[in-house]
Amino acid sequence: MHATLDRQKLAQLADGPPSAAIRIDRLDRAIGLLVDHADEIAATLREDFGHRSIEASLVTDVAASIEPLKHAKRHVRQWMRRERRAVSPAALALLGARAWIDYQPKGVVGVMSPWNFPFNLTFAPLAGILAAGNRVMIKPSEFTPRSSALMQRMIASAFDDTEIAVFTGDADVGAAFASLPFDHLLFTGATSIARHVMRAAAANLVPVTLELGGKSPAIVGCDADLALAAKRLMFGKTLNAGQVCVAPDYALVERQRIPAFVDACRAAVTGMFPVLADNPDYTAIVNDRHRGRLRAYLADARAKGATVIDLHAGATSDERRMAPVAVLDVDDGMEVMREEIFGPILPVLPYDRIDDAIAYVNAHARPLSLYYFGNHTEEQERVLARIVAGGVTVNDTVMHLTMDDLPFGGVGPSGMGAYHGIDGFRTFSHARSVYRQSRFDVSAMLRPPYGKMVSRLLAFKIRR
Repeated sequence: MHATLDRQKLAQLADGPPSAAIRIDRLDRAIGLLVDHADEIAATLREDFGHRSIEASLVTDVAASIEPLKHAKRHVRQWMRRERRAVSPAALALLGARAWIDYQPKGVVGVMSPWNFPFNLTFAPLAGILAAGNRVMIKPSEFTPRSSALMQRMIASAFDDTEIAVFTGDADVGAAFASLPFDHLLFTGATSIARHVMRAAAANLVPVTLELGGKSPAIVGCDADLALAAKRLMFGKTLNAGQVCVAPDYALVERQRIPAFVDACRAAVTGMFPVLADNPDYTAIVNDRHRGRLRAYLADARAKGATVIDLHAGATSDERRMAPVAVLDVDDGMEVMREEIFGPILPVLPYDRIDDAIAYVNAHARPLSLYYFGNHTEEQERVLARIVAGGVTVNDTVMHLTMDDLPFGGVGPSGMGAYHGIDGFRTFSHARSVYRQSRFDVSAMLRPPYGKMVSRLLAFKIRR
C-alpha cells in the first residue's frame, strides 16, 4: 500500500492537474464498469448477504452509483472554472487588483467503504473525487469479501494502479490503510470505528470526511396521513432489511395515534412482502454476528419491559431473513435505544406535544438523518428549525440521499464533512486563494517608515 501511494503521488506531481477531458474519461470508465458488471454485482451481493434482492441491488448499488458519476461528468467543466472573488477595499479593483479561487486536486484520496452498499458507497464518492482530479486508493469491507474481490478485479481491468487501486483484507489491513499519509481520507461506517480511523489519520494530519450513522428519528406529525407515512417509513426501514445508515431508527408518534400507526406499519409491510420466507424481494441480515446482535437487542428490550410486535401479518422469517418488528414501551436504558439498530426493528415512542418530540431528539446525539411526516406548515418549520441533523427528508425517507445536487453528510457523532455533486468536488479539492496586486504600488503606505498617511488610514479603519 505504501508503494502504491508513493507511485500515485509521484504520478500526480509528474502529470500535474488533469484536464477536464482526462477527468471525464475516468468518470466514463467508472460508469462503464458499473454498466458492464451490473448483473455480476447484483449476483455477488446476493451471495455475500446470503440473500439480497437482485432488483434492490441494481437500484441501490448500480443505478444509484451511475447517476452521481453522470452528474459529475455533465458538470465537471463548470466546477473547474476559476471562481472570481471581490477584492477589499473595492477601490483596489479600480486600480487593477484581482482575487480568485482555483480548485486544485488534493492529490491521493483514500476511501474506506462499508459492507451494506459496497459498490454505491465506493463509486458514488468517486464522482467527486475523480471530478476533482485526484487519484484514489480504496479499502472495501471484509464483511462482503466476494464484492470486495469483484470490485478489485473491475477496477484493475479499467484503471492503472497509479489512478485507482483497491486493497482487500481484514481489520488489520484497514488499520494500516487508515494510517497512510493520504491527502484526504473518506471513511463510511460505524461511529465506534471512526474514532480509530480519525486517530490514525491525525498522526499524519490527514483531513478526513466521516460518513457515519446514529439513531435517525422519524417524527409523525399531528396531521400526518398514517397509511401513507407508514408505507414510506417502512420502505426506508425494510430497504436492505434496515441495513442502511439513513434508515429511520425510531419513530416518534402522538400517544393516542400509536395503535393506528402500528396497524398501518403492519399493512405496509405485508403489502410490500406478502411472505418473508424465501421472498426474493426481502434481503437477509448480512451475517451471523449481526443477526445475533439484533436478536440480543430484542431480548434485552423484552427483559426490561418492552412490547415487541410483529409487523408482518402471519408470515415468519427464514433463518437469514428477519421479520420487521415494532417495539413499544421502550426507554433509554434499553440497547435498542442506545445503539444504532441497522436492522428491521422499529422502536415507537409516544409524545404529547411536538415540542416533547423535538426535546427528545435534541437530548441525544445529532442524527445523520431526520424525517418528518405531515403537512402542518408551522409544525414542520418548527421541527426543521429546532433540530440539527445531517440531512432531512420531509414526507418520505432516504430520498435526500439520492439528490445529486444536495450535500450528504452528518454532524458531530453522525459524521463530518459532506459530498455529492459540487459539494463533493469541493470536499476533495483544495480551494486555493489567489490575490494579484495592482501594477500601482498601493502597499507602499504599509511599509515603514510609518508616517501621517498611515495614521490617517488607521483612524479611518479603526472606527465603528
